[in-house]
Amino acid sequence: MDRPVRKPDWLKVRLCSGERSARLKALFQKYNLHTVCQEARCPNQGECWQRGAATLMLLGDVCTRGCRFCAVRSGNPAGIVDPKEPENIAKAIGEMDLSYVVLTMVNRDDLPDGGAAHIVETVQRIRSRNDSVRIETLVGDFAGNRRDVFTVVKRAEPDVYAHNVEVVPRLQSLMRDARCSWKRSLDTLAWAREAGTRFTKTSIMVGCGETKEEVLDAMRKLRAVRVDLLTIGQYLRPTQKQAEVVSYPHPDEFNVYREAGLEMGFKSIFSGPLVRSSYRAEQTFINGIRNQ
Repeated sequence: MDRPVRKPDWLKVRLCSGERSARLKALFQKYNLHTVCQEARCPNQGECWQRGAATLMLLGDVCTRGCRFCAVRSGNPAGIVDPKEPENIAKAIGEMDLSYVVLTMVNRDDLPDGGAAHIVETVQRIRSRNDSVRIETLVGDFAGNRRDVFTVVKRAEPDVYAHNVEVVPRLQSLMRDARCSWKRSLDTLAWAREAGTRFTKTSIMVGCGETKEEVLDAMRKLRAVRVDLLTIGQYLRPTQKQAEVVSYPHPDEFNVYREAGLEMGFKSIFSGPLVRSSYRAEQTFINGIRNQ
């Protein structure tokens, strides 16, 4: 298959700036916080920041894994955790006056619980300041430890428990770190459901060499473990260090996935070239409630 030489027109994004974007950036700097919007070079950063939405990244900006699609730094954080981070995030969110927050994280295989207790503390600090805010936790697989998944669900009680499978099963070893796997990710989502979370959510990237049928089969497998919410988006190469893009599926193909997914029983699907796992997260949640 020939490599695409340039992005199609539907992937061109107008850069956004303005007072709200500047205010959010200043808040992140003030409290020494990391956002996946910046670290992962999300193409929707301008749009989301203008709407006053952002995804905050917990446990630093160094990931213990090295997936081939990701621009976040990988390395060994040596067990270092910022004890002020939960309170700083709570303060920042309070100043941002948000009604829906996505908390994601770097993988922290260097920590005994993978960072589960830190996530719980952050959620609790946020709710101590604003108990009406909706919180989505977009977390790792906790090295396959069921106990840590239960810790987050039972003690943090997020409105949405999210964990990304990232790509179809056949491409897992090509695109994700060797410590990740499709089975482990499915187990993580199934354990969250078992623990009693209200909604489970995941995300699939396309344009990595998968076929349409592989995407549909992956969706069926996700429904088999009762995943409720799904996002499907185009993989975009962050830098020359990451894996190349294989294809740019037409927007019509994303519509096919959306319609098929709704027929499978997903409660909410956002599917489109520029969709990311946290894109319009609040609307995905609202759609999920409507379709319960």
